[in-house]
Amino acid sequence: MKALINTGSLLLLALAALACVEPEDKPSSVHDLRVLGVSTEQPELIASTCDQTPEAFDELAAEVTYRALLVDPAGGGRTLQYSLWACADQDDRICETEADRVLLAEGTTAAGELTLPIRPGAARVAENKLLIERVLEEDAYQGLGGIRMPLVLRVSAGDEEVYAQKLMVFWCPVVAGMTANVQPVLPGLRVDDVAWPESEPLELSGPGPFVVTADDVSDRQEAYVVPGLRLQAVNLKEAWEIAWYTSLGTFNLSETGGADFGGQQGRHRVEWEPEEGAGAQEVTFWAVVRDGRGGSSWLVRRARWSP
Repeated sequence: MKALINTGSLLLLALAALACVEPEDKPSSVHDLRVLGVSTEQPELIASTCDQTPEAFDELAAEVTYRALLVDPAGGGRTLQYSLWACADQDDRICETEADRVLLAEGTTAAGELTLPIRPGAARVAENKLLIERVLEEDAYQGLGGIRMPLVLRVSAGDEEVYAQKLMVFWCPVVAGMTANVQPVLPGLRVDDVAWPESEPLELSGPGPFVVTADDVSDRQEAYVVPGLRLQAVNLKEAWEIAWYTSLGTFNLSETGGADFGGQQGRHRVEWEPEEGAGAQEVTFWAVVRDGRGGSSWLVRRARWSP
C-alpha cells in the first residue's frame, strides 16, 4: 500500500494563529477588530495507520470544532461577516488560490467566540481530490512532521478586514509512542495574588501597576513523542506560552512562557497599567494560551477599575 505520510524527511513547524493588524498597534492593547485566538477541538487528528486505507482517511475526516476569539471593542455590537476556508499552501495566508481552497463555513456573527463544526479532512478540490492530498503534495517534507492544512478565517465589518490562519494537524503513528495532543487549558488567573473569578468583575483601583499571574500549569504541560531525522522517537515536553490582551492600558509583556535554548521555562507573570487620564470603567482582559503543537484556548476576565 502507498504510505499516507512519506517518512523520508523531517518537518517540525510551530503552529500559530496569525491575525492581520496595523503596524502601529500594540500587541497587548485591543482597540479595533481583532482575532485574538483560534483553536480546533481536537487540536490534531491521528490515523491508526500510516497506510492509505479507507479507514485511515475516515479517521482523518472526523468532525472537529473550530473556535475563534473575535473582539471588536469600538464596533458597538455591530454585525461581523465571516468566511472560513481550508487551502493547500501554508504560504497562502489568505487562501487566495481558488483551485486549492474549499469554503468550510460562512455567515454573520458578533464579537465573542465563534464556534463552528467542520470536517476539513473530508474537503475536496478539483476532480474530487481530497484537499489533504493536495496539502501533502505542496509539502516539501512530505508530511513527516504532520500534514498541516491551513484554515484561514476572514472577518470583516465596514472598511475593516482581518485574517487569521490556523494549521490543522493530521498525523499517523510514524514512531511508537505518538498520541493525539490534548488541548491546553489554563487553570486560572490571579491579580496581586488574589484569585480572579470568571463569574464577576474584580474590583481594582489606583494607577497600578497590577501584577497578573497564571496559576501553575507545570502538571498540565504534556510530554510527547515526534519522529526524528532517523525515524527514531524523540521525546519532548511542552512549554506553554500565554499572549496577554486588554481593552484599556497595556501589559508590560505581550507574551510570557516558552523555553530558552537550555530548556528553562519562562514565568507567566505580567504587569498591567491602566491608561493615564482614563475614567472609571469596566475593563476586559484576555489570556490566550498555546502549547506550541497546535493546541490553544483562552480565558476572559473582567475588572471594574477606578483611578
